[in-house]
Amino acid sequence: MPISACAALHGLRDAGRLTAGQRVLITGAGGGVGGYAVQIAKADGAHVTGVCRTAKTGLVRSLGADHVIDHTREDFTTGADRYDLILDTAGNRRLGRLRRVLTPRGALVIVGGPGGGRVLQGADRQIRAMLLSLFVGQRLTGLMSTESAADLETLTGLIDSGALTPALDRTYPLARTPDALAYLTTGQVAGKIAITI
Repeated sequence: MPISACAALHGLRDAGRLTAGQRVLITGAGGGVGGYAVQIAKADGAHVTGVCRTAKTGLVRSLGADHVIDHTREDFTTGADRYDLILDTAGNRRLGRLRRVLTPRGALVIVGGPGGGRVLQGADRQIRAMLLSLFVGQRLTGLMSTESAADLETLTGLIDSGALTPALDRTYPLARTPDALAYLTTGQVAGKIAITI
């Protein structure tokens, strides 16, 4: 929880500058970072739209999303809705398409990146976004997240209040760790998996 939830917190609060009442879109809302982001954004008073695949729509609704878009059936980048903040944890949409659904002064925060190029390790998309941000009214940025005691205390407060709950897909005994890793690589994990010891 500390790594994924901290990434969600930093993406929304620090990089995204989230304020109550904003319209927030979270791609990859059924994943580890995305699932925490849905809950944190709701706790901060945002109107949240989660984007995920069909199998994860129920989970994303249960985490508190106001609206859920199944990306296998609908392309949110062609719709009429506009968002004040997009937290992109999926990394599979072109910057221009994401910018199209941002408000004129909206923020796009890219968490991670697809692929693992030899030199930039997938950060090329974040770098392009930050460079483009110099020439447009929208704020486009990447996220480098590290955990701190203060952030963990913030997350503990959200957990204690019931606003933040880990979404656990499956647990595996330690002896089945290879099976857990194989399942993780399928991209089908809804939330997180855990190893029991």
